[in-house]
Amino acid sequence: MPYLLALALTVLVEVPLYVGALVVAGRVRPLRAATAGVAVNCATHPLLWWFLRRYTHGSAAAYWTALAVAEAAVVAVEAVLLGLLTGRRGALPYAASFTANAASVLAGMLATRGPVGG
Repeated sequence: MPYLLALALTVLVEVPLYVGALVVAGRVRPLRAATAGVAVNCATHPLLWWFLRRYTHGSAAAYWTALAVAEAAVVAVEAVLLGLLTGRRGALPYAASFTANAASVLAGMLATRGPVGG
């Protein structure tokens, strides 16, 4: 999948989930929640893509391990950034980040019928 298509798919999947979680559970204004969702993806997606591309032609075990480690890091970084951008603390940014990233990984796998970077 080309990079810009992967980024677009990620934003289309994750931002509505971030908006829903942050507006309903965090009482964040919708525009602020959407802006934060786009911003955290712009901060993490290029690095994730660059990192995972190094594992796309190796063994499946290496790719899946790299994907799990990288996505865990992305969830943590996006949660911290969400907290900073929205003023929300506690579990909400982490739960929103985990949910949004799990959904976008699944969407990417369904769209490519395999590992996102493959």
